[in-house]
Amino acid sequence: MIRTIHDFLDRWREEKEATLKIFNALTDESLQEAVPGGRTIGRLANHIIETLSELPHKVGLPIEEQTTSYATVKEIAAAYERAADLVANSIVDHWDDDKLLEEQNMYGEMWKNGLSLWVLVVHQAHHRGQITVLMRFAGLNVPGVYGPSKEEWIAYGREPLV
Repeated sequence: MIRTIHDFLDRWREEKEATLKIFNALTDESLQEAVPGGRTIGRLANHIIETLSELPHKVGLPIEEQTTSYATVKEIAAAYERAADLVANSIVDHWDDDKLLEEQNMYGEMWKNGLSLWVLVVHQAHHRGQITVLMRFAGLNVPGVYGPSKEEWIAYGREPLV
């Protein structure tokens, strides 16, 4: 839960590192991996980046919405890091804890700003999960985020959970 700016910044740093860990495990070739009728890894990664401008803009932070699409892992990781840092810096510069209690119309519902920040955190976690599934289809090693991945269990000399 996001009750203070400090709460958000703590979670945001962790989630930023987790997202960069996944992005940096991708290859340029893997960005085209998808399941039939689904988004590609590249599209999912770009969607995460786009949301880092779209949602903060909707809650009144001075961040212009961006729709640039990035074609390489290096571009994606750099753009994500810039966007994630901009979100954190904008919140520090323009909000205080009381601002988290203010409500905004978000997607047809009234959300407190603290909820909007929480949704921003879990939204990227959700799409990171989708990316890791597609990484398996692409034959890539998946880094652990909230615990060891299959590859990491094996590296530890343990039997991975199946």
